Amino acid sequence: MSDAPDLSVKLGPLRLKNPVLTASGTCGYGEEMAPYFDLALLGGIVTKSLSLKPREGNAPQRLAETPAGMLNSIGLQNIGVEAFIHDRLPSLAGKGLAIIASIFGFAIEEFETLAERLEGRPGIAALELNISCPNTSRGGVEFGVDPDSTRRVTEAVRKRTRLPVIVKLSPSVTDISLIARAALDGGADILSLVNTFFGMVVDVEKRRPVLSTGSGGLSGPAIRPMAVHLVAKLARAVKAPLIGIGGIGSGEDAMQFILAGASAVQVGTATFVDPCAAPRTVEGIDEYCRRHGVTKLADLVGALHRGGAPGHGSAAG
Repeated sequence: MSDAPDLSVKLGPLRLKNPVLTASGTCGYGEEMAPYFDLALLGGIVTKSLSLKPREGNAPQRLAETPAGMLNSIGLQNIGVEAFIHDRLPSLAGKGLAIIASIFGFAIEEFETLAERLEGRPGIAALELNISCPNTSRGGVEFGVDPDSTRRVTEAVRKRTRLPVIVKLSPSVTDISLIARAALDGGADILSLVNTFFGMVVDVEKRRPVLSTGSGGLSGPAIRPMAVHLVAKLARAVKAPLIGIGGIGSGEDAMQFILAGASAVQVGTATFVDPCAAPRTVEGIDEYCRRHGVTKLADLVGALHRGGAPGHGSAAG
């Protein structure tokens, strides 16, 4: 009988052999990481966000390093869903891990078509909806900051697929629980959080922003405490499986999210520093379980001994 802890997790209809996924946009379409480690060591990968047609993205400069993090303004560059299906997916299917396709559109109809194109494709285990993009049919307001738009786009995708539907939540809202409930009302099975925070880096010599677009998405360890806070808050507010995202690069980082209420995690920016950050995170979780005599990781989801409810701390000063 093996002494190895059981790291498998169940997120509604989605089952993972361990809780570690790659984060969308940080590991390409998965195969880019194959030279560094066996992809089968992970619970799954989340692809770069896919659109109906290829996109070149924003003009350089698109990345900027920050203290304990990184700003990006890639502009959703991707090869398009058809190229992914025909050129990338066949080599990924059968690798022994879940393939979660991230999708985005600028109208609900685009999300619907993407869901239909990916339905039934071998290897696809779930869809993650990137709703942090402008809804052109509603004046350019992001889907993910408006509860009604969130519900409508989720509902539309839910009607077009039998795959588990994950909705990726933006932190740029007044109350993330309102958006979460709207996604669940629309038929989401799982919620992932958080997407990047907005930020800007200024080149003081040139007196202009470093990024060509001005602002970009902040990721990395700098956002981890805020992301853990939002996961803990949402775990209390809704009954749904959660995937934690934000500055995760080790087993200890991952365990913060799991104890706060996430059933799984995504490793992203850390791979720019260490391409093997994701499998090392799996190792770290395994080591944590062994050290604490935990036989089943799922028993630790939400097992936080709370010193205070999220949102009730006080600012220093």
